[in-house]
Amino acid sequence: MQELLKVQPLDEAAVLAAKKRWDAVAKPLHGLGRLEDMIARIAGIQGSDEAALAPRCALVFCSDNGVVAQGVSQSESVVTQLVARSIAEGEANVNLMAAVSGTDVLAVDIGMNEEIDHPAILVRKAARGTGDISLGPAMTRAQAEETVRAGMALVGEMKARGYRMIATGEMGIGNTTTAAAVACAMLGCAPERIAGRGAGLSDAGLARKVAVIERALEVNRPDARDALDVLAKVGGYDIAGMTGAFLGGAVHRVPVVIDGAISAVAALLAVSLCPTARAYMLPSHVSREPAAGLIMERLGLMPVVHADMALGEGTGAVALFPLLDMAANVYRGTHTFGRLGMDAYTPQGGGA
Repeated sequence: MQELLKVQPLDEAAVLAAKKRWDAVAKPLHGLGRLEDMIARIAGIQGSDEAALAPRCALVFCSDNGVVAQGVSQSESVVTQLVARSIAEGEANVNLMAAVSGTDVLAVDIGMNEEIDHPAILVRKAARGTGDISLGPAMTRAQAEETVRAGMALVGEMKARGYRMIATGEMGIGNTTTAAAVACAMLGCAPERIAGRGAGLSDAGLARKVAVIERALEVNRPDARDALDVLAKVGGYDIAGMTGAFLGGAVHRVPVVIDGAISAVAALLAVSLCPTARAYMLPSHVSREPAAGLIMERLGLMPVVHADMALGEGTGAVALFPLLDMAANVYRGTHTFGRLGMDAYTPQGGGA
């Protein structure tokens, strides 16, 4: 992917300017912790210590997965279309949460079985649904690359529309299974350690899911050294689209927020394809799915929301925005040491 050759590191001058601006605020040094770090990272991504947080949007990548035929979910694939339409109509969970922070939500058909006739749905798919990964590959390598490119291009399109930040989300019945399969391949972990209950599987359902993932890995033998191979063999189109979105963030210098475990899997694939892309990602929350914490540890990212969430749709990602807004209000405020007429705090070394 030639586009990735132009990815550059963060603008360190902008990062340092943001940190200096934080240190002028009348508060203990680094008193807002990782929220300060995120504002500084956004400055480095955008190349300005203004660190613009808005306007912003959430891209919810919707697709279907053939592995649903193996009984790995409580729901049938038709639910993907129902929720996608709800997102397009502004009525889904993610829309309701995003509205609190003035975040626009866009549904992206990146691989649903059926197309929905709705003007608010962006259609960017290479195919209608994946193959059953327990029987063979999810998609061809060409389809995987086409979908990654579609996600990258979509970030460029959003930037052209004026959006300064993007949250990732997904909707696709069966995608906790595909995400777990990708995580197993990339992390070298056994399925029983990675697979979670998704939307609420019973013990028997979870055991069936683990067995399906084991079979998928055995049948396809994905190569962890080749992220596109893993994606094509055991992934999903939603994961491919989000992988592209994270890469697009690096190419177009737009901060992109990681949601839960499925989004995190895509972030892991993106970093495997372009290590510098990690700097353009912001973690949001610690998902309840077992893979999430392991992936965040591998990526070296520390989420700020610990709420035991596992809803999907990008709800965890948009939950980060109000926290950033509050931090930015302090960052841009006038409550500074200079205004109070006192000396600024300075680092005093270790110890309390």
